Amino acid sequence: MPRTGPGTAAKRTLVWLGVMFALLAVLLGSGSIWGTASWSPKLALDLEGGTQMILAPQVQGGSDSITEEQLDQAVEIIRQRVDGSGVAEAEINTQSGRNVIVSLPGIPDAETRELIQASAQMEFRPVLFGGPGQAPAAEEPTPEEELPTPTAEPTDASDPNWITADIFSEFEALDCTSPEALEPAEEPAPADQPMVACEPNTQGKYILGPVEVPGTDIDSADFGMQRGAQGQSLNTWAVNIQFNAEGSETFREVTERLFAFGQGDPRNQFAIVLDGTIISAPTTNAVIPDGRPSISGSFTEESAAALAEQLKYGALPISFEIQSEQQISATLGADQLRLGLIAGVIGLILVAGYSLLQYRMLGLVTITSLVVAGLLTYLAICILGWTENYRLSLAGVAGLIVAIGQTADSFIVYFERIRDELRDGRGLVSAVENGWRRAKSTVLASKAVSLLAAVVLYFVAVGNVRGFAFTLGLTAIADLIVVFLFTHPVMRLLAMTKFFGEGHRFSGVDPKKLGVMPLYRGAGRIRMPSATPESAAPRTKNKAVSGEIARRTTIAERRLAEQKAHAARSNGTDQEEK
Repeated sequence: MPRTGPGTAAKRTLVWLGVMFALLAVLLGSGSIWGTASWSPKLALDLEGGTQMILAPQVQGGSDSITEEQLDQAVEIIRQRVDGSGVAEAEINTQSGRNVIVSLPGIPDAETRELIQASAQMEFRPVLFGGPGQAPAAEEPTPEEELPTPTAEPTDASDPNWITADIFSEFEALDCTSPEALEPAEEPAPADQPMVACEPNTQGKYILGPVEVPGTDIDSADFGMQRGAQGQSLNTWAVNIQFNAEGSETFREVTERLFAFGQGDPRNQFAIVLDGTIISAPTTNAVIPDGRPSISGSFTEESAAALAEQLKYGALPISFEIQSEQQISATLGADQLRLGLIAGVIGLILVAGYSLLQYRMLGLVTITSLVVAGLLTYLAICILGWTENYRLSLAGVAGLIVAIGQTADSFIVYFERIRDELRDGRGLVSAVENGWRRAKSTVLASKAVSLLAAVVLYFVAVGNVRGFAFTLGLTAIADLIVVFLFTHPVMRLLAMTKFFGEGHRFSGVDPKKLGVMPLYRGAGRIRMPSATPESAAPRTKNKAVSGEIARRTTIAERRLAEQKAHAARSNGTDQEEK
């Protein structure tokens, strides 16, 4: 069975690259027809303009006292929320130590607007009455004489004496099937008083005791597969919470009390309340001494991720209302974008000119590879703008310009390895294969460093710098794809052509211009020697080329040449004596 040659393998690789481009184009085209995708990238605030919202803080209980620490924490949480929806290049800062200014590119949708101004007053309250699946409001309310009446002052947050006649009447009147009942409360319930709330997931309703653990005591939250006692995966999703030191101690005391009620008692549950709505009401299956509870249930991956996000970013110490909203113009505008694109074109022309000057027609491979990498990056940016709300800022454009030179470096490394192989006397087909094996590891190491730098910069920086890091990393990935799936296969095919294979003087692989003279010509082939200083110098008219050959000769080759020269001189002396 014949082995697949390099030409066939190269054509197959190029076909796969074409299929990749076709799939990306079909995906973007489908999104533009049936979705909100566009064939042009989304622009960030500095290039497109957008919406500026001034948020006025509201402290729980109506107090006007806002500390700097509360405001800074609020700004950070709002930034995390906005960034969590994609690299939107939003600008979030404070004004006069009182208000928060949020500037977003374009016109934010209702979901983003709600995400920004959500007060996120998160609380952990014990359940006093009710439970999942609780029926909506009864048609006939309980007679007044049968309503519960406290018999003593409550001793803890789970004491039924918190349930008064008014609270129970409110509980009966609440209809959790009504959309109005699921809207965030305009005025949060006092933290030291009971409340009635709905759980949207089950349309159940509960009477809850006072707040025992505030949401600000949450250090972090994530989600993953639930683990058993032996560490095995249970194939169910769970949400994991980490409290701070104070919250851990309080939560340990709460779980001790709730666990003692036993399964089946509503008071065994605690409710996680966000803006007056219950987002989860899990039961207490064990005492949690380390402040690391795990919430399990009928979670999907999406619902577990959503709850973890709410817990992680939901503990805003203050709530906000939109005080004013206005459209703002681009801070840099079309002129700066045009200048940035001109700078990119100039850089591309300089790289193309250098490639043609240094590598002759081989430079066309560099230019074509840059065009392919540019098209791949452009499609990726457009698709990410549609799916991940990525927006291109001027810093991102700078990252694309910088990437032109970094992308060209990969081709230069590859071409120089090919030339080294040609100088060692190999044919072009063999030089391409051997040069690729030598260049591949160098290219991978270079791009790994670029990717690592981009990832670190992205997670450490904020604002426009993240856009620069993102495009830098994206172009590094595109460069690897192009080098492996386009540049190398094209070089394989070109090596089998007459123009490049026979080393035309304009091909960029002319043996004469590489400092190697042919030993003989025959049957249309040229055989190149592994030159030594002694053998090459008499045949080379150019001293610079001779020096280059000498530098590339190995120590073993030089010693062998010296031995041959010494032997030749000895033989000549012996013949003269005879």
